[in-house]
Amino acid sequence: MLGMYGPGMLFAAQMFGIFGVPIPDELLLTIAGALVREGKLNGFWTAVAAVSGCLCGVTLSYTLGRTVGITALRRIVRVPDAAFDRAQRWFHRIGRWLLTFGYFIPGVRHCTAIAAGSAPLSYREFALFCYSGGVLWCAVFLSLGYVTGPHWRRAWHTLHDIGPYVFVPLFVVLALVLYFSWRRTRQDTRATPPAQG
Repeated sequence: MLGMYGPGMLFAAQMFGIFGVPIPDELLLTIAGALVREGKLNGFWTAVAAVSGCLCGVTLSYTLGRTVGITALRRIVRVPDAAFDRAQRWFHRIGRWLLTFGYFIPGVRHCTAIAAGSAPLSYREFALFCYSGGVLWCAVFLSLGYVTGPHWRRAWHTLHDIGPYVFVPLFVVLALVLYFSWRRTRQDTRATPPAQG
């Protein structure tokens, strides 16, 4: 189906998948990458469709989080309450970095932009962290499909099996490093005496 409808379908799937519709986003990106390698999809337009669909989806989520609020959105968006609560807790702890790397955590990526909008986080900061994460996420899975080509199914199953044991610990380590460096910077700032005027 992706080979038939091409980048247009990928754009729509990315936008609605990020927004919370149950679509296997990473799987579609991997298949799209494999189809590019086989010459069935144009590489440039596939990448544009994937990234722009992703960014449209998170921007819509951010806008709704900012205007409607997270409480009202819980009734509309089909994401479990536990996922919303987890995303909000993580956002308040590590904030902006969750926007960048939260794409790699299923269930969390659907909520981070909404949490950022309801925080509220300025659009400029949101775009800097969230858009760069979206580009990275799309690039990783499109590249996986492209590199593995006809063997994408085997690569996908391997990634699906070991992914949580690789990506989640990496994310936790990165979050801890960022948190402690932020805490150290904050303590240094408090310890520095104000300049005498």
